[in-house]
Amino acid sequence: MTSFTLADLERIVAERASADPASSWTAKLVAAGMPKAAKKLGEEAVETVIAATSQGRSELVGETADLLYHLMVVLKIADVPLGEVMQELEGRTAQSGLAEKAGRKSE
Repeated sequence: MTSFTLADLERIVAERASADPASSWTAKLVAAGMPKAAKKLGEEAVETVIAATSQGRSELVGETADLLYHLMVVLKIADVPLGEVMQELEGRTAQSGLAEKAGRKSE
């Protein structure tokens, strides 16, 4: 088991966001802005789905790592701290997922 956490990843992304875009993928994504970072997040989400449905375990692990990394970059650009997302998740555990979903307003 690793001691590496999403909070560690969030910290690393924050540190690298201000690096030289010529030497850091994170800085390059941040400099390109939300449209580019969100597009990469979407690509990684699709690749994760493909890995989950038609590839092996190692591919799923790798694609999930890519997905989480790109999510952290998008959250950084949007200035949304991981703690805020975790609070939202914590609040949702107070009831079943089905009850929570039923309580949402219809769109």
